Amino acid sequence: MRIVVALGGNALLKRGEPMTAEAQHTNVRIAAEALADLARDHQVIVAHGNGPQVGLMALHAATFAPDNPWPLDVLGAETEGMIGYLIEQELMNALPPGTDCATLLTRVEVNRKDPAFDQPTKPIGPVYTAEEGKQVRADHQWSMVAEATGGLRRVVPSPLPVAILNIGPIRLLVEAGVSVICAGGGGIPVVRGVDGKMEGVEAVIDKDRTAALLATALAADILLMLTDVEAVFRDWGTPTQMLIGRITPEALDAMEFESGSMAPKITSACAFVRAGGKLAGIGSLQDARAIVEGKAGTQIRLDTSLPERSIPTGAAAKILP
Repeated sequence: MRIVVALGGNALLKRGEPMTAEAQHTNVRIAAEALADLARDHQVIVAHGNGPQVGLMALHAATFAPDNPWPLDVLGAETEGMIGYLIEQELMNALPPGTDCATLLTRVEVNRKDPAFDQPTKPIGPVYTAEEGKQVRADHQWSMVAEATGGLRRVVPSPLPVAILNIGPIRLLVEAGVSVICAGGGGIPVVRGVDGKMEGVEAVIDKDRTAALLATALAADILLMLTDVEAVFRDWGTPTQMLIGRITPEALDAMEFESGSMAPKITSACAFVRAGGKLAGIGSLQDARAIVEGKAGTQIRLDTSLPERSIPTGAAAKILP
């Protein structure tokens, strides 16, 4: 089967972990081993997040040149190359000799009139204490939001992806059997001018939404969104929270999820299966194969003959296929 895997930025760099090259290498190596396990039986295309990394680079850039900071589209391209290189190298080390792999910088068109430009919601960069966040906001005039786990984090516009401009070359490589790493960080955000020419824009596209667009364009069987939580939870953070094992898009439509984290994954999963995908899975990196096999995480399918399965927190989280 053809699987598009969207690796969350926090799966590649753990929450609270120092943003060092060593930590990034270690986490990418762990991710590559999980991806290589899938790639032995399936064709895998990899997208990835860049929230922690692009935020850190923006902070460094703003500190070095506060009056002339580098724009987010350029920083996004830098992180796409950096993270893509690390994934490609570790994936090639984990896969059998002779496997072909390629990393592509990917431009993604967005609508310059998208209301998201007036409503920043995408968290990037480190989590600050209340005092640190207040100072950062004052220093750089950045929008900040409170994290569910405590502290403050910068938020930036996250417009919807309209089109993947590199989809032709990506499709050619995939059809040739190459393991492609693309659409990193949701892709490099660009807008079309009145003359038809493209230009970069100050935003970060949600990588799950772009991954869903990519999976649909490539006629993938499965969209797998891997993050640092084991599944989607009903009533998250309350005494009645339950792990959702299997569910349909219609059932998810009636629920509410946090806009900056789980909501884009739910929207992307539902869009993919409604467009013809067999399965959208959400869960932790180490459970990648188990999610595909229906033994872990959350599976979203159109098949209404399969009853919804929710599991109370603390109960055995084994999910029947």
